[in-house]
Amino acid sequence: MKYLLILFTFLINFNSDQNNNLTGAQLLEKSIQYHDPKGNWSAKNWQLNLEQESPNRAPRITTCHFYSNGGFKQEDSRGNNRVIRTLSNDKCQHELNGKKGDFTEEEIKKHRLTCEGTKFWRDYQVYLYGLPMKLKDTGTIVHEKVEKVIFFEQDALKLKVTYNKEVGKDTWYFYFNPKSYALISYQFFHEEDKNDGEYILLNGEVKANGVRLPKERKWYYNKDDKFLGTDIINKLSSMK
Repeated sequence: MKYLLILFTFLINFNSDQNNNLTGAQLLEKSIQYHDPKGNWSAKNWQLNLEQESPNRAPRITTCHFYSNGGFKQEDSRGNNRVIRTLSNDKCQHELNGKKGDFTEEEIKKHRLTCEGTKFWRDYQVYLYGLPMKLKDTGTIVHEKVEKVIFFEQDALKLKVTYNKEVGKDTWYFYFNPKSYALISYQFFHEEDKNDGEYILLNGEVKANGVRLPKERKWYYNKDDKFLGTDIINKLSSMK
């Protein structure tokens, strides 16, 4: 028993020493090995069935299709409205409650029935649901320093990420499990000294075709911890 305790203590210290020496790039690679070891996220087409809940609003049921060639399709249902937006070869199509054109100005504004709006949704969904893999994208600056922290009562490895000015202006922090290197939380600031922006707590996993994604995301404001909403992946599947 004494030798087992010595071995256990050695393994804990060895793992701790390894984390002390990790660079940001190495931590990111370890996390990607956990979430997408075969590189399937960017190589395959994916469908995500989502449920999005927020205070004082009806739930939104969303189906997202991500295509490896950059194409995108999203179907949203909330209340009595159903919106379908499609992006293919930089061309957009929209449908609102079965109507495929002749939208009123009010409908266009309310449901963002523009190509700009659809590209926003594509970039937003692909980025958030593609983490941490999307941190390999061009224009991403992964800082070298890795910090050991406690973030909302969890031991974590903290990684700072910024972006080239043509990509984005926000400062992001990503938090990883120090043993498995799974992504457990992240937060962003527009102006960090003002403590603005939001943090997102992750829970659970969904798996498909060698990819692991966080199942649940809970969103809060940094400044006052106000709860904003929850995103849940009810199903993850790869498509042909």
